[in-house]
Amino acid sequence: MTTTKEKSNPEVNKQYIAIVSVLTILLPTICTIGEILMNKGIPFSFALFGKWFIFSAVGLRLFLAGIKQTTNPAFTAREIFHIDSPESLPIVRELGFANLCFGLIGIVSLFMPQWRVVSAFGSGLYYGIAGLQHLLKKPAGANEMFALVTDIFIFILLLLYCVTTI
Repeated sequence: MTTTKEKSNPEVNKQYIAIVSVLTILLPTICTIGEILMNKGIPFSFALFGKWFIFSAVGLRLFLAGIKQTTNPAFTAREIFHIDSPESLPIVRELGFANLCFGLIGIVSLFMPQWRVVSAFGSGLYYGIAGLQHLLKKPAGANEMFALVTDIFIFILLLLYCVTTI
């Protein structure tokens, strides 16, 4: 049984790319602008953007990924890692448990500001190492390349958040 698809260019999963784009870029930007408009006099700051970025790009993204990976591990195995082997599914499910945990910390950080730097630090390491893993493996398709780019982007922003808030 082969463990990796033989396709040289797997199909682009437009839904995955759209959801990750919304959670990583659009939602934190809209929420930051919304908070500024609702609380006139609050200037834009990286800390304010970071609050919403951690909530959305870390909290919501990882929590939703965790739900998907625990309930349907074959999706991540197939669409991101290009693995068709059923033996990989328990490992992907465990990845989902980690994503649920990291995601919940990011979500709770919206209500407990002291958790933000902890979320940024732990999740930043996670995204950075995951991005490095994608880079070293050489992405097999657009989905994995997109995961690589967004993982590194999130890592950089979370690193900047840690550096500017500590």
